Amino acid sequence: MNFKNPLLAALTLLGASAAHAQTTAPADASAPISVPPAPAAPAAPPAMVPVSTPAAASAVASDAVQTIPGMPAVIDPHNIYSETTPSHISPAIAHDPARVYVPNLRGNSVSVIDPVSFQVVDTYPVGRSPQHVVPSWDLRTLWVTNNSEGRPDGSLTPIDPATTKPGPNVAVDDPYNMYFTPDGKYAITVAEAHKRLDFRDPHTMELKGSVETPECKGVNHADFSIDGKYAIFTCEFGGYVAKVDTVNLKMIGMLKLSKGGMPQDILTAPDGHKFYVADMMADGVFVVDGDSFTETGFIPTGIGTHGLYPSRDGKVMYVANRGSHRIHGKRGGPGGVSIIDFATDKVIKTWMIPGGGSPDMGNVSADGKLLWLSGRFDDVVYAIDTDTGAVRKIPVGAEPHGLTVWPQPGRYSVGHTGILR
Repeated sequence: MNFKNPLLAALTLLGASAAHAQTTAPADASAPISVPPAPAAPAAPPAMVPVSTPAAASAVASDAVQTIPGMPAVIDPHNIYSETTPSHISPAIAHDPARVYVPNLRGNSVSVIDPVSFQVVDTYPVGRSPQHVVPSWDLRTLWVTNNSEGRPDGSLTPIDPATTKPGPNVAVDDPYNMYFTPDGKYAITVAEAHKRLDFRDPHTMELKGSVETPECKGVNHADFSIDGKYAIFTCEFGGYVAKVDTVNLKMIGMLKLSKGGMPQDILTAPDGHKFYVADMMADGVFVVDGDSFTETGFIPTGIGTHGLYPSRDGKVMYVANRGSHRIHGKRGGPGGVSIIDFATDKVIKTWMIPGGGSPDMGNVSADGKLLWLSGRFDDVVYAIDTDTGAVRKIPVGAEPHGLTVWPQPGRYSVGHTGILR
C-alpha cells in the first residue's frame, strides 16, 4: 500500500500484526475452515486523508490501533467515521453522477433517482429478488444482491457508478446481503437461507471459503470492529447475534439478546468497540460491547426498529422504525425515524412519516443534509431533511429495500448500503 504521507505508512505497518486469538466460544461454535491460499492483496483505496499537523500526528501515534494486515490505518481512534465527513469524497469517485439506487424486491429491478430533481431517471431489470445495493470495498462497483428467494438462481448485478448502468449478472448462491472485510481481502456474501457466510474474491466473486452459522437463523446484517479482527452478524429469526473471526474465518460465539427476538441492522459505534443492534420486535436498539460480547443496554425507539445510519459528523445515529412487527406490513403504518445521540445513547428527537409509512434501509447524502430511506410497504422512497425532519416521497417499484446513495465520502466500504470508513 503506497502512502504519500510517511505517518500513514508507519501506522499501516504498525497495524500489520496477526489477529489475537479469541479464547471463549460456545460448545457448538464452528471449527476453523480450510481456506485456499488467499488472493493477492487489493490495491489501496482511492484516497487516504493524511494527518496534517505535528500535534495531530502525535495524538494518532500514541493511540494507534493495531489493525489487521492490509487494512487502512484508523485515523481517529475515537471516531471511525472521521473520514466520512462531506469534505472527504475520494477524487476517484468525485465525478460519479449523484444518484440514489433503489432495489425493488418484488419488481426485480433497480430504480435510479436523481437527488437534485427528486425524479426517477432510470429503471432497469436485474436478477430475481434484489435486496440491497452494496458499494464495493474499492468504491468502484455497486453490487445488487439478488438472492432469488427460495430459488437456486441467485446472482449479483454490478453497476458502474461512473455510467450508472448495470453489467451482466454474476451467478452467486443466495446473496441476501454483502460485506467486505476491512482489509479488502474478501467479499462476504450472506447466504441467509443456508445459514452460511461465503468469503469470496472481492472482484471476481470466486468462492474462497465459507463459515457455517447453524445456530444463526436468518443471518443477514453485520458490522466490523475498529481493528477489523471480527464482525458481529444479526440472526433475524433466532434473537441472537453471532461473532465471527474475519481473519481465521471461524465462529467465535453466539449472544442471545434479552428480549425482542428479531434483530435487524447493526452498526458499530464511533469508538469502534460498541455495537448497536436494531430489533424489530423489541422496538428499540440493543447496545452490545463487541470485545467482551455482552449486552450492556437497550434504547427504546419506535415500532419495528430496523435500519441504523451515522450522521456525517459522527454525532448521532438515525434509526428507521418500520412501523410494523410484520415482515410484510400494511401501507401507511406508524413508521418514523428516531435520532440517538452517540455520546449519551439517548433518543433526542423522533420524526414520524406524514400520513404514515414504512422507512426501512438506506443512507445519508454526501453532504449529510438528507436521509434517504426506502418505504418498504408503500412502494416509495423518503428523502428526509436532517435539520427539520421534512419528508419528500418519490414513487418507485414494488417493495423497495436496501437503497444506497452515491457517491459517498470515505476511503473504503465494508458493504451493506454503504458503510464507509
